[in-house]
Order: sequence, then structure tokens, then C-alpha cells
Amino acid sequence: MGLGRRIRVKTEEEVELMRESSLLVGRTLAEVAVLVKPGVTTLQLDAIAEEFIRDNGAVPGFKGYGGFPNTLCTSVNSAVVHGIPNDSPLEDGDVVSIDCGTLKNEFYGDSAYTFEVGEVNPEIQKLLRVTKECLALAIEQAVVGKRIGDIGAACQKHAESFGFGVVRELVGHGLGRELHEAPEVPNYGRRGNGPRLVDGMVLAIEPMINLGGREIRTHEDGWTIVTLDNMVSAHFEHNIVVRKGQADILSSFLEIEKVINKTK
Repeated sequence: MGLGRRIRVKTEEEVELMRESSLLVGRTLAEVAVLVKPGVTTLQLDAIAEEFIRDNGAVPGFKGYGGFPNTLCTSVNSAVVHGIPNDSPLEDGDVVSIDCGTLKNEFYGDSAYTFEVGEVNPEIQKLLRVTKECLALAIEQAVVGKRIGDIGAACQKHAESFGFGVVRELVGHGLGRELHEAPEVPNYGRRGNGPRLVDGMVLAIEPMINLGGREIRTHEDGWTIVTLDNMVSAHFEHNIVVRKGQADILSSFLEIEKVINKTK
């Protein structure tokens, strides 16, 4: 995914348009969350998501992007990201990372959440919890005066303290009128390195953490990225605006987690 060289700082008006797009992603994932259970196919989830996005005056941000065929990226178990929805039913004990993009008012939203399907192994539950913690710790570093390396270092330190693998080849990114803008936002790094963070930068921060090693490969379908050791991977993503003191999180998991907590 090529990135423009220049980092585009957003105006306050642009930030509010991006907030609308980002919140729509969360609402879309909440619609999907209702159906995430054994026996459901990821193609069924995909159809629900596309209809909901279009009903809300937006278009799917991923469909047709670089030739991607669907609205959602649905990555099951050892799939890290970019999984293509299919007609294989989800099974009890699976996890599925669902990444969704919207394009509304000329700006993108892009967020992801990893869902448990039925009763999931405690070690995998721990992976999901830690990956979400990595996201929160990374966002804490996304403030004026810090650097991109501070974000990655916080994520890497936390994940590796549990013995989990941090994917290197796939990174977060700037977000705006394009789905992937500068700068790249790795989930590993050294503190004090990389571009300096300034007020109004919008970033998609997205830890991709593996239960086993960090190595990955591309599946035969040409899209799905899977772990080399076939161990489970987790993925959570928020869109944030760099601010002084504390990042402003544009996306939300609140609607998703209301659904999950009701179904448990």
C-alpha cells in the first residue's frame, strides 16, 4: 500500500468529518457483532455490513480498493489481516478479526475488532486482551511532541512481555481522504525515533499480535496474510487525532461491546 510522502495535518472541520466516518465503522461492526456465532459465514457478515454502510450514506472503503472483492476483511484464527469473506461457517472456539472501512464526505474511517466465536480457549482470550491493551498503550503515546517510534515501542514492549509475536511487515498508517496516507505506524520500534507527532495528525493505530512467532506469509488467495506457524493472531484498530496531552479517539468500540456483553 503506497503512502504519500507528505504527512497531511487535518483541519478541525476535516477531523469532525473523519469522526463521522470512524464512528460509522464502529456502528457497522456492532451490527455484525450481533451475528458472530457458530454456524454463521463471513460472507453473511459481509452482506450485512455493506447494506448498513450504504443505508447510512457512505460507501464501503475496502470494496474495490486495490482489487479487494468485499466490504469486510474477515481474518479467522491464524489469518492476521486481509481475509476474504467466504461461505465456510464459523466454528465454536474460533476468533475472527473483522476490519472495516467507510468512505463518507470524502474521508475514510478504518477500524478493526477481534471477536470470539462461542467458547474460546483461555490462552486465546488472553491474546485478545493483551492486543487490546497494546492498542490502548500505543494511543497513550500519540501526543504532540512524541515520535512514531514511541507508539510502536509501547505496543511491542507490552506484547513481548507476554511472549507474543509482533508482526513487522504490516503497519498502521495515516488516514484521511486516502485510506493509507503517510506516515507508516509500526507496532514495534524504538522510543524517540521516527517522525515527530504534531497536532492534527490522524493515525490508524492497529496492533497485529500473534500467539506464536511474528513471522507471516501470504495465503494462496493473494490477499490473506497468515501466521507462518499457524498460531492464532489478533487485531484491533482505532483512528486517533494527535493532540496535546491526550489523543482524541475518533472511532469507538462502545457499540460493539454493548452487543458482545449482551450475548455473553
